[in-house]
Amino acid sequence: MKLHRVKQLLNAVVLSGESHLDDEVQSGFGCDLMSDVLCFRTEDAILLTGLINRQVLNTVDIANMNSIIFVRDKIPSDEVIKMAQERDLLVMSTKYILFEACGILYANGLRGAYLK
Repeated sequence: MKLHRVKQLLNAVVLSGESHLDDEVQSGFGCDLMSDVLCFRTEDAILLTGLINRQVLNTVDIANMNSIIFVRDKIPSDEVIKMAQERDLLVMSTKYILFEACGILYANGLRGAYLK
C-alpha cells in the first residue's frame, strides 16, 4: 500500500518526510511497547503508536522501518520532529485510537507484521 493511501485512510497530518508518501509499505504494526517491535519482522512496515518520545525513533531505526503514525492526535515535540527530519522518516499523526487505526488499515488490505 502506498503511504499516501495510508495518509488518506487515516485522515493523517504529515509532520515530517512528505517526500515518502509515494513509497510502499508492506505491513503495519501497532504497539506502545518498543521492545515488542523488535521481535517482529517490521522492515517495510509502518509503526502505529501512542508514544511520542525519541525512543520511538531509535526503535524504528533499529527495526529498519521508515514511517511512523502517532495515534490519538498526539504530536511529538519539535525536538522529536527535527530528529525525524534528520533521519528522513515519514511521521504522521491521526485522530484515531490505535485499535481503530490498525483496523482501518487492515480492512483496506495492509497486513500485520509477523514474528521473525
